[in-house]
Amino acid sequence: MVFDEGSSWSLEQTSTPLPARGEVLLRPILVGVCGTDEHLLHGGFIAKFPLIPGHEIVAEVVAYGDGASGPAVGTQVVVDPTVFCGDCPPCKRGQPGYCSRFGSLGCDRAGGFADYVVAGASKIFPTGGLDPEVAVLTEPTACAIHGVDVLALKPASDVLIFGAGPTGLILSQLLRMAGAARVTVAAPTASKLALALNHGATHTVQIDRTNPDGAAEELRRIAPEGFDAVVEATGSTSVLELGISLTRNGGTILVYGLAGENALAVVRPYEVFSRELTIRGSFAQSNCIGRALFALQSGQISTEGIVTSVMELDQFQSALDNLHDSEQIKSVVIPSSSAQVARSRAATQAQN
Repeated sequence: MVFDEGSSWSLEQTSTPLPARGEVLLRPILVGVCGTDEHLLHGGFIAKFPLIPGHEIVAEVVAYGDGASGPAVGTQVVVDPTVFCGDCPPCKRGQPGYCSRFGSLGCDRAGGFADYVVAGASKIFPTGGLDPEVAVLTEPTACAIHGVDVLALKPASDVLIFGAGPTGLILSQLLRMAGAARVTVAAPTASKLALALNHGATHTVQIDRTNPDGAAEELRRIAPEGFDAVVEATGSTSVLELGISLTRNGGTILVYGLAGENALAVVRPYEVFSRELTIRGSFAQSNCIGRALFALQSGQISTEGIVTSVMELDQFQSALDNLHDSEQIKSVVIPSSSAQVARSRAATQAQN
């Protein structure tokens, strides 16, 4: 799968990549599709064209480059797609998330929507037999863990999350683990809100994203003094503006959703000043994959109902369309060679 200038994509034949020193060659098994992929398609975030996208990767180890070692060939792993230089001032300060040469597989270099992908050997983590449809949520969970780290929640906090997609459903569970006494989830779709109640939410409020102020009264009824923390996980500037008004004095707003790079929200400096509000951002996880995988392996994060569509690579347009389907939550793609292997195995099992 290749993204090109002009918001176009196509399936192309390319040569199999070779792992360089310290790298590993992987065969993707399952790769998640998220809103970032759509931003990348249109040239946003850190896209560099031509681009093989796909940063939420479950894969099988194929071979190692010189000087590299790790799990045995054939082992199922998840991939930390982030790439840090290790030499810039932020990296040397122990803050690789601010790396001046930050990169990511599937964002500015070849990712997982392909038969093969190369990654740093230090960036793979054995799943321990975790179901691939669970393991594929490791990277989104890692990003959510980073967001919770940034939020630095206090015990017994009252939290509001805007959004009931994969991120909202994972965040609601993580925030309860991090000390939230109550988590309210606000989103447009009733079926997603029902699922949110099974994934850590204590209250849900249906909201019209084109007119989010319509839900303000009910949200203020739940928290008359405002919420200690508000997480904007939709990328909507109007929702962010509403979220600020619903934050308690001295509270924190976490900008988690990916808005367009030129999108503008109205924030009144005097309100931030007089109410002593804190506005924080959550850009990308750094070194959170291991914690995320452990959370999934332990069963503390439930993924039931989150993956709603499993597709093959040539159905990618449908996966993109699902990002705007209110009844769809998460689409995942089986790259072509993995799909052929899966069909072959199924046929063999049927014969036996």
